[in-house]
Amino acid sequence: MSKFYAMTFRDKLHILCSIPKTLRFNLHYFPFKTAIKCPVMVSRKVYLRELHGKVTLPENTDTAGIKIGFGDVGHYDRKRSRSIWQVSGEVDFKGKASIGHGSKISVRGKLEVGDRFNITAESTIVCAKGIRFGNDCLLSWDVLVMDTDEHPIYNKEGERINEDRPIVVGNHVWIGCKCMLLKGAELPDNTILAAGTALRSAFHGEEQIIGGNPPSILKRDVSWELEVRSTAN
Repeated sequence: MSKFYAMTFRDKLHILCSIPKTLRFNLHYFPFKTAIKCPVMVSRKVYLRELHGKVTLPENTDTAGIKIGFGDVGHYDRKRSRSIWQVSGEVDFKGKASIGHGSKISVRGKLEVGDRFNITAESTIVCAKGIRFGNDCLLSWDVLVMDTDEHPIYNKEGERINEDRPIVVGNHVWIGCKCMLLKGAELPDNTILAAGTALRSAFHGEEQIIGGNPPSILKRDVSWELEVRSTAN
């Protein structure tokens, strides 16, 4: 509650105006005793395009332990930024998560999200089969994670040659801006994916920077940490 009083008037108003959409989301996915605690806070600027499938949370998730559509990245117009939730599959949150404003979540397979997951803003996850993030993952802006080509491609024998393939991201992984993780991509623990990289394959080994097109290991024996900033909700 003290955090609420410390907010600006604009941010307080945003949260208060988000209560109806937050209640709708929580009452749809969770039993009443859980829903009334509002473990998932949904911004009024989130378009709830498809509220189906299943959402699971750890027991005793705090109020607003999951945030969808909030945050503030300065070089985007937050007032006009719109997130989309389109889920007919399963989303499994393993702990706290923040999905920043303008981000799109489209799931008809299974999306697993580790604890302390963070999308800064304006990124997209399209899950047709399976996408798994470990703990302490950070996605920058304009990131695309997609385990499908969406449209089938056939050879002359009529056999499909572009089946969906899962994506696996380890623990403590930082994915830079404008990266693409496409079907079959795998990132090990303690990895940095450099900005603008398109990843379609599996990498192994920890404490490294991967980047370039085609991707390769740029540096080894590195570590990273999240810079803590005071940002509006």
